[in-house]
Amino acid sequence: MTFRMSLDAIEAACHDALTASGATAANAASVARSTRLAEQDGIRSHGLLYVPIYASHLRSGKVDGAAVPTVSQPRPGAVTVDAATGFAHPAIDAGWDAFMQAVRDNGVAVLTLSNSYNCGVLGHHAERIAMHGFLGLCTTHAPASIAPPGGRRPVIGTNPFAVAVPDGKGAAAFVIDQSASAIAKSEILLRAREGRAIEPGWAIDSEGRPTTDAKEALDGAMLPAGGYKGFGAGLMVELLASCLSGAVLSKDASAFSGDAGGPPRTGQCFIAFDPAAFSGHFQSQVEALMAAINVQEGARLPGSRRAEARRMTQRDGVSVDASLLSRIAAMT
Repeated sequence: MTFRMSLDAIEAACHDALTASGATAANAASVARSTRLAEQDGIRSHGLLYVPIYASHLRSGKVDGAAVPTVSQPRPGAVTVDAATGFAHPAIDAGWDAFMQAVRDNGVAVLTLSNSYNCGVLGHHAERIAMHGFLGLCTTHAPASIAPPGGRRPVIGTNPFAVAVPDGKGAAAFVIDQSASAIAKSEILLRAREGRAIEPGWAIDSEGRPTTDAKEALDGAMLPAGGYKGFGAGLMVELLASCLSGAVLSKDASAFSGDAGGPPRTGQCFIAFDPAAFSGHFQSQVEALMAAINVQEGARLPGSRRAEARRMTQRDGVSVDASLLSRIAAMT
C-alpha cells in the first residue's frame, strides 16, 4: 500500500523524525531539505528510505545532532569546515556564504569538510553552485567498499564526483553525478533489504568471486565502473575529499549503515569556478556542446532522467510506501 505525499509533507516528516531523535531544528532542516530534493528527483535511496538510518545514527551517537560546525578561511580561496561529527548538510550550509564570496573574489575557490558524514545526493550540491552562476565540481568519499583491480579487500568508497554547469539564467544546464563503482552502494543495500538480486559486474563476494547476491556483495567488495579507470577516478576523489580535507581515509571510516563503529568522520571537497574569470565564451561553448549532443536522436544529456522525475513529482507528488511512512511517523 502506498500514499501520495507532497514534497512539503515529505520535508516536514523528515524534520519531525530527526528532531524527535535528537537533532536540533536547524540541523534537521538542512537534512530535511536534502531528503526533499532526493524524493523530488526520484532518488529513493537517498530520500525517505534514509530517514530511519539518520534517526538510528542520532540515537546511537554515530552522528551528533547538536553539532556546531567550525568554519575557517586559512587562505583567500580556501574555506574549511570541521563538521564536528555532525551531519554534512548543516556544515556545508555553515561554510557556504564564505565559499561563494571566495569564488567571487578569486575566480576559483575550494570548500572542504572534515569530521563529516553522508552528504546525500552529491549532484544537488554541485547544482547549488551552478545556481550562483559558477561551474561546480564536488567530491565526497565514503567508507571503503571498492577493491582495487586484482584485489578483493575494499580500499576506497564509492567516492562519487558531480559536475554542474550553469545555464547563465540562475539554474544548471546539466549535472553529471556518478560514482567510482558500477552502482551506488545504497542500491545494493536496498536490494539486500528487499531480497532482490544485483546485476552481474556490480560486486564480488568475500572470496573475490563474482556474485549477484546482494548480501554476499555487502560481505565482499564492490567493483569499480570501467575497471582500473573507475578505480582511478575513485582514487582521485579520495585524494580530494579525504586527504586534502583532513578526513579519515575510506579504509578507516566506519560504515554509513548500522550503528557500530562511531562517527565515520568522512569528508567532502567542493570546487567552484567563476567562468567570467577565465573566458568570455564559456556559455556559448556550453550551448554548442549541448546542441551537439541533443541533436542526435536517442542521445541525452547527463541528469535528464532526474530532470524528468523532478517535473513529475512537482506535479503529482511522491508515492511513499505505507510501512515506511508508519516507521517514520512512529519516531515523532
